[in-house]
Amino acid sequence: MSDPKPIDVRYVANLARLDLTDAEVVEFQGQLDHIVAYFDQLRAIPVDGVEPTAHAAAIQNVFREDEPRPGLERDIVLDNAPSHSAGLIKVPTIVE
Repeated sequence: MSDPKPIDVRYVANLARLDLTDAEVVEFQGQLDHIVAYFDQLRAIPVDGVEPTAHAAAIQNVFREDEPRPGLERDIVLDNAPSHSAGLIKVPTIVE
């Protein structure tokens, strides 16, 4: 693989709408070059045969099982609603 063109801090700053001083450009260019070099090290790691994962550690579902149980009584709910009709809670129209 050929050596990629270095990432220019001024270009990235322009994309992010940042106005950097010359001193900041020099400082951030060194930091950005260090980050890119680290990614080059990661790219060199052999990963043939390694399955992609979404998490570094195995996870499992920690939620409880869905079990039906009694809900609220309709009359109590409707009594607490600001407006209701035909056994349903009326809400303001939000689509114009």
